[in-house]
Amino acid sequence: MRGLKDKVALVTGAASGIGLAIAKRLAEEGMAVGVLDINAEAAAKAAAEIRAAGGKADAEACDITNPEAAKTAVAAIESRLGPTWALVNNAGWDTPTTFLKTTPDFWQKIININYFGPLNITHVVANGMSQRGGGRIIFIGSDAGRVGSTGEVVYSGCKGATIAFAKALAREVARYQITANTICPGPTNTPAMDAFVGADEKGQKVRDAMVRGMPLGRIGEPTDYPGLVAFFASEDAAFITGQTISVSGGLTMHG
Repeated sequence: MRGLKDKVALVTGAASGIGLAIAKRLAEEGMAVGVLDINAEAAAKAAAEIRAAGGKADAEACDITNPEAAKTAVAAIESRLGPTWALVNNAGWDTPTTFLKTTPDFWQKIININYFGPLNITHVVANGMSQRGGGRIIFIGSDAGRVGSTGEVVYSGCKGATIAFAKALAREVARYQITANTICPGPTNTPAMDAFVGADEKGQKVRDAMVRGMPLGRIGEPTDYPGLVAFFASEDAAFITGQTISVSGGLTMHG
C-alpha cells in the first residue's frame, strides 16, 4: 500500500486474534507498530514476533478503559517509535448472555471496554494528529452493531455507538486531513470466539450453525481483515472517510 513505510501505527488489543494479525500485516507494509494490550507479557511477545520476522515494533501495557493510562501508554510508545499516523481501535470484549439475565455491573464492563476504551485512546491520538495535520483512525466494529446479535445486546449497542461515533468524528477531523472509518467483522475464528461459544459439543454446533449462515461457507479468520486496515491507513484511501464496511463472508450485505 502507498504511503505506509516508516510511519507509525498503534493497534489496541494487538496481543492476539485480529489485533495481532493487523499488527503483523502493518509491520509487513513497513510501518513501525505499537502493540497496546492490557496483557503486558502477551504484548511484549507479540512485538518480539514482529521484530523476529524483520519488522519494527514496540509494546506497552494499556488499560484503555482508564483515560490516564491511555495517555501514558500513547506517550510512551510515541517517545520510542515516533508520532502516530494510524490508530487501529481493535480491543474489545464480550461474553454471551441474554439481556434479561445481565446486570448493570456487566453492562458497565462491556461499555467501558468496547465504547469508552476507543474514546479514550482516540481522544489522545486524534489531538496529536490534528496538530500534525493528518492521520488515519480505524475502528474495528462488528456486524453486531449493524444488524444486532442474540446474546450480545449491550455489545451490539456499543458497536452501533462506535459506528456512529466514527462517522461524527470523521466530520469533525476532516479539516485536519484525518480520516475515520470502521471495519465490521462477522463471526471470526479467534480465542475470543473460543471463549464465546466454548470448545465442547454445544460450541461446535454453534460454529456449524454460523458456517451454514455464511454465503462463502466459512467463518472469518484473523487474516481476513488486515488488508482492509492497511488500505484505510494508506494514501490509497486518502479520500475515504466516515465509511463502514462489513467483512463477513456475505453474512450481511449493506448498500
